[in-house]
Amino acid sequence: MRSLSIRSLLIALFLAAAVGLASAQAYPARPVRVIVPFPPGSAPDQIMRIVTQHMAQSAGQPFVIDNRPGANGNIGVEVAARASPDGYTLVSANNTTFAANSSLFRKLPFDTVKDFAPVARFITTGLILVVRNDLPAKDLREFIALAKARPGKLTAAQASAGMRVSIGMLRSLAGAEVLEVSYKGTPQAVSDLMGGQIDMTFSDFSAGLALVRAGRMRGLGVTTPKRSATLPEVPAISEIIPGYDVSVWAGLAAPAGVPRPVIDQLWKLAQRALSDDTVRKSLNDLSFTVEPMNPDEFRAYIRSETQRWAKMVKDAGIEPE
Repeated sequence: MRSLSIRSLLIALFLAAAVGLASAQAYPARPVRVIVPFPPGSAPDQIMRIVTQHMAQSAGQPFVIDNRPGANGNIGVEVAARASPDGYTLVSANNTTFAANSSLFRKLPFDTVKDFAPVARFITTGLILVVRNDLPAKDLREFIALAKARPGKLTAAQASAGMRVSIGMLRSLAGAEVLEVSYKGTPQAVSDLMGGQIDMTFSDFSAGLALVRAGRMRGLGVTTPKRSATLPEVPAISEIIPGYDVSVWAGLAAPAGVPRPVIDQLWKLAQRALSDDTVRKSLNDLSFTVEPMNPDEFRAYIRSETQRWAKMVKDAGIEPE
């Protein structure tokens, strides 16, 4: 009886492996939905469109972007968590949704560690502290002095964990008290800043770089430890505020339970895209640094980043919602 049980187990394992291999070889056999939990034009949206366009060409099937903004990205991630684990629903995974939100919210309707299978990290980048042109602050020191002189009077738009923590660290490390205003995405925040409805925000490079260069808003600092090669005239905030560092990242994940051969196939498609010169140039032009991680590396990275963002949220004095 025991030998029969062992034989049955081995047969079951063999069949499961065969099915997984067959599914990977046939994958994708139809269009793949990629949920982006932020609006069109946002950094996660632009990154995903650039990379998945190449993945679609390699795979011979469309990768269709499905924007589901709201609740700091939680709405779209929840939809992905509940999707069938067949590899035909994927989700943009970034520092907001897969690391910081676990500290920014008391309770989430999903667990990014248990409910998802990481596929690949794509890029790392930073944010730009931008202000409206008529604000009487020509550099970061003047802005901090202005915020201290008008505590709680200057308005600051935030639409992601990176933006919110950047504002919080400006408050905790420099004493710059501003009034936060929530937005669904960076594009609308930047639009309102140029329209004079708000005073400052931390913009994604993809949304703010061209506008700063064109003089439509003023860049006062970048959140990465060093200056950006695409905007070298704007100092790193750490040059004025030692220890300031809000580096952000983005990648791709699938619902937990997707067969490993399918995850590996997705990683191959992503790796091929991130090695393409045209894709790399498109990302680099928007100040995204291509730094791929495979599924296992990305899983470990998400765990470590969750701890790092928890510390930053605490240091920034942000109370979870």
